[in-house]
Amino acid sequence: MDLVKKYGPIAGGLSISQYCPPACFELAGKRFDFVMDTGEHAGGAILNFLNETEVEWSIMGGGALKTDKYECRKADDWTYLVTYSIEGKTPRENHTWVIDREQGLVTFLRCSLGENTYWPYLIDSHFGFGYIKEEGKDHTDRRRHGFTDDVVGTGVKWVYGHDMATVHVYHSTNWYRITYPKSTATSAEVPDSVSGIRETMKLMPGSDEPAYYVKIKEGMYLVSVTEQNMEKILGDKIGFRSDTLCFLDNWNRMYSVGRGFGTMTTDGQDREIFVMIGKYAVPEDVDAHFFTDPNPYLV
Repeated sequence: MDLVKKYGPIAGGLSISQYCPPACFELAGKRFDFVMDTGEHAGGAILNFLNETEVEWSIMGGGALKTDKYECRKADDWTYLVTYSIEGKTPRENHTWVIDREQGLVTFLRCSLGENTYWPYLIDSHFGFGYIKEEGKDHTDRRRHGFTDDVVGTGVKWVYGHDMATVHVYHSTNWYRITYPKSTATSAEVPDSVSGIRETMKLMPGSDEPAYYVKIKEGMYLVSVTEQNMEKILGDKIGFRSDTLCFLDNWNRMYSVGRGFGTMTTDGQDREIFVMIGKYAVPEDVDAHFFTDPNPYLV
């Protein structure tokens, strides 16, 4: 029996979530009180993990706790990526947290649709930074997670599945580019995922999209990218609508966990996207022009 032939198509059908690690249930039964004192959404915040799937939460010193279903993945022994989409909220909204128990710090990312009057599918990102409040203990360290340009100058192939990989080029503090591995450039058998990127890029002035880079600790960064230009130019032509992806990249181990949030439009019908992602890094020879080409979306 050839197990690759038997199970390969099943695994490939999982697409970007094929290499996602199993859910982490370690936070079940735990409550975190955060002091968000830097960036947006300042004020007290609470995450109370009721069980393996449900979390009570509040932000900005809000009153009654709301309950939603969450997903959790670990980037290392002490650092958790927690995310949930708010049930029943219109326009839709997703919250993602990086809980750093090693340093007692936290990052909050709120992604929402509907803030742009001209582009209703466009997703905007808002960040807040703070620390984990512990009863009877003062948090005297003034350092916080924060925006960084450490990643600028990096080009890497991210592998999501056995036949799915893309190349990310972090060429600017607030932008990134995407391309495909050189190994597929002349291959007669190009995976559908790579072929799709090729065809999409032909319709765009460039692959540049807005990006945020947050340093969590040495060798670990939260990278958030959103397909805003693709939405403005292509709309529903390829189905994906301003999807936002955030990744907690562990460079010490060269792997990453993340989530995707957005909308898929097919045959005029919208379908919500909320998916967990895993990937690993492979060094890739990236042509120098990817780091120096002008950004076609900036003056």
